[in-house]
Amino acid sequence: MTLLALGINHKTAPVALRERVAFGPDVLEQALDSLLSQPMVQSGVVLSTCNRTELYLSVEQQADLQERLVRWLCDYHHLNEEDVRQSLYWHQDNAAVSHLMRVASGLDSLVLGEPQILGQVKKAFADSQRGHALSSELERMFQKTFSVAKRVRTETEIGASAVSVAFAACTLARQIFESLSSVNVLLVGAGETIELVARHLREHKVQKLIIANRTRERAERLAEEVGAEVIGLADIDARLADADIVISSTASPLPIIGKGMMERALKARRNKPVLLVDIAVPRDVEPEVGKLPNAYLYSVDDLQAIIEQNMAQRKAAAVQAESIVVQESGEFMSWLRAQSAVETIREYRTQAESVRADLEARALASLQQGADPQKVLQELAHKLTNRLIHAPTKSLQQAARDGDTERLQLLRDSLGLE
Repeated sequence: MTLLALGINHKTAPVALRERVAFGPDVLEQALDSLLSQPMVQSGVVLSTCNRTELYLSVEQQADLQERLVRWLCDYHHLNEEDVRQSLYWHQDNAAVSHLMRVASGLDSLVLGEPQILGQVKKAFADSQRGHALSSELERMFQKTFSVAKRVRTETEIGASAVSVAFAACTLARQIFESLSSVNVLLVGAGETIELVARHLREHKVQKLIIANRTRERAERLAEEVGAEVIGLADIDARLADADIVISSTASPLPIIGKGMMERALKARRNKPVLLVDIAVPRDVEPEVGKLPNAYLYSVDDLQAIIEQNMAQRKAAAVQAESIVVQESGEFMSWLRAQSAVETIREYRTQAESVRADLEARALASLQQGADPQKVLQELAHKLTNRLIHAPTKSLQQAARDGDTERLQLLRDSLGLE
């Protein structure tokens, strides 16, 4: 039995190829049935995300194993093998185990340390189990991987620092305000970045969330998800004074919040401080706003500096995480090697038990026919000894004929001979 990891990812293939090799949820079960019907495949897990498609398999080792698996992948997706082959990577046994642990820990992600991949790996494992039995080795590999990913999160700072603009904006807000549960937040825009910001803020239970957008329909969809109030861009002037935090990201060619608007809001707030995070390009907030007392303005460049600093921290944490993967994958491989010994011991015991049962049955038959019990016992002991030492004796003789002193010593050790 061999463990394999075969796949492509964002490092080896463009999105145009990745999307053609992906397994959608609607075809996953059929794909697994097809994969497991291959005679060399014992069991498997398919991981398919926007950034990677990977097959984790326990297989019977064969000379043309790689060729046959690549051919299956290409045939299933109706792809030319040459188009796929140069983007594929192939890991076996310890390398496959290490790769899965690195993937689940976020060490192989497009964004180093991102946490979503662990959930995706867990879902792939659960989906692949549904209706398909996994080998004990493959199941143990995934369970071990989940504990390793948890250990990496617990013992390192791999996921502690913001490395996306949306997350950095929320991190900045949490650093300035002791608790977000007592603040009002105005989000300007309803695009992807603002969606991420809104979800982060909802997790931190902000007191009130207001979304201002040019088109209400998109804003209302997001507002329903995060429990926010929706206003139009024209309403910002009247509602700006309600906001302790303003985070803006639109595609407007002109600033939406000007110095005069902010001055009126600060006056209405009796100069209670306001944090403004402008992550739009072109900028949504006039730079002069940052010069006003009690208006603290951060641009996308300010956030980028935070992100770069945090990425350096993640890279340092990744070194520690890699050492955890090396240690844990080594422990798993030790367990895997021990499993092969367990199977060998089981087979040896079964063989010895079969010999004993056969000779015992013959001895009992002789006694029932009136044979001398002492002679029956002597014959039983003699035959049992000869049968049990037959295979080791042949191995010793062959090693001696070959002049293989190392094997001879190994056999002596196995037989308990000094």
